Amino acid sequence: MLTLRDALPSDAPQIARFIKALALYEREPDKAVVTEDDILRHGFCEHPLIFTVMAEWDGEPVGFALYFFNFSTWEGRPGLYLEDLFVPEEHRGKGVGKALLKHLARVALEKGCTRFVWQVLDWNTPAIDFYEAHGAKVLREWLTCRAEGEGLLRLAE
Repeated sequence: MLTLRDALPSDAPQIARFIKALALYEREPDKAVVTEDDILRHGFCEHPLIFTVMAEWDGEPVGFALYFFNFSTWEGRPGLYLEDLFVPEEHRGKGVGKALLKHLARVALEKGCTRFVWQVLDWNTPAIDFYEAHGAKVLREWLTCRAEGEGLLRLAE
């Protein structure tokens, strides 16, 4: 039986494992350098920057969703940004991903969010099809801009 719950500090090792498994799935295994301490420091502090929902099937972890809140200046209201949602392959097709999305949509509504946003890689057709089938609109006209590493240092000069 599927249950969803807010993550606890004791879930930090599993969250880090899920993030690394997602990076492997997304063909970037060396990019995920997150540690348990990172999860604890940013998710379980006085003013958390991230929030995580754990999915369990009969008490076994079968997925997670990690999110945070942003703000729409045009609408003057918060938004919910889904950073990662992952369900290992052996647990897909059981409704875990759909349950996590529905749960976060309810969180967004409860917090007065005007939107619920996430990204998907352009080659991940199964995920795109899944999201669109559940009411999401893929905004193909928006491009992500990112400054990191050396580029971030240059920008900050």
